[in-house]
Amino acid sequence: MITSLQNQQIKDAVALHGKSRERRMQNRFTIEGLREIILAIASGYVVETLFVCEDVAKMDIIEAGQQIEVSKDVFAKLAMRENSDGFFAIANTKSLHIEDIILSENPFIIVLESIEKPGNLGAVIRTADAAKADAVIVCDNLCDIYNPNVIRSSIGCLFTQQVLTCTSRQCFEFLKSKKIAIHAAELKASQFYHQTDMSQACAVIMGTEARGLSDFWINNADVRIKIPMRGVIDSLNVSVSTAIITFEAMRQRGFK
Repeated sequence: MITSLQNQQIKDAVALHGKSRERRMQNRFTIEGLREIILAIASGYVVETLFVCEDVAKMDIIEAGQQIEVSKDVFAKLAMRENSDGFFAIANTKSLHIEDIILSENPFIIVLESIEKPGNLGAVIRTADAAKADAVIVCDNLCDIYNPNVIRSSIGCLFTQQVLTCTSRQCFEFLKSKKIAIHAAELKASQFYHQTDMSQACAVIMGTEARGLSDFWINNADVRIKIPMRGVIDSLNVSVSTAIITFEAMRQRGFK
């Protein structure tokens, strides 16, 4: 059992948990929570190390990686969440390239341009899982997809979905090559989302609340759409907007 807060393995795990630079350099990331760890393993992620605090854990230990028991104080240093469940893992990242995306017969893709907040990205991925979208593509990303807050806010759906990063140009060329219509969500659009046909292969392109979409996507979209805003503010949180448009597309498809 590890009981020292100065243990090097614990220091290394904490650094990996907190620094995107470390995650990129090592191609490794951390997962907190048994549910999320189980989803990662089921999705083919390789767990190298599993830290378990049996004083906190309320479930049986799973078979994954090198298992190390830690004290309650040490686990408290590892954990970011309140009331964490006693499981903390280090796993290898995956590199999904855009040409590797597996598409359904009638694909629906969520594209996020320059998203910054991990919580928003995680919430969008959770929506993608709920709607069974084909993929979430993060273009010109400013947010590490393996940020612990992405995993937490997606409740592990990062592992159930095809999530990848690329440039806007790469994404555009991919969508065009697959004959997937591009629907850009844009405040100045004249067409409402619910009056737009999203029953066939399409991608919805979402920007940030602060800047919206770049001219690249606005100029290259097949159609520009917006959500009716009846109050004082002119926009919604990007994760909320994405959920609204996504489930309208699912409604048009009969939730099939």
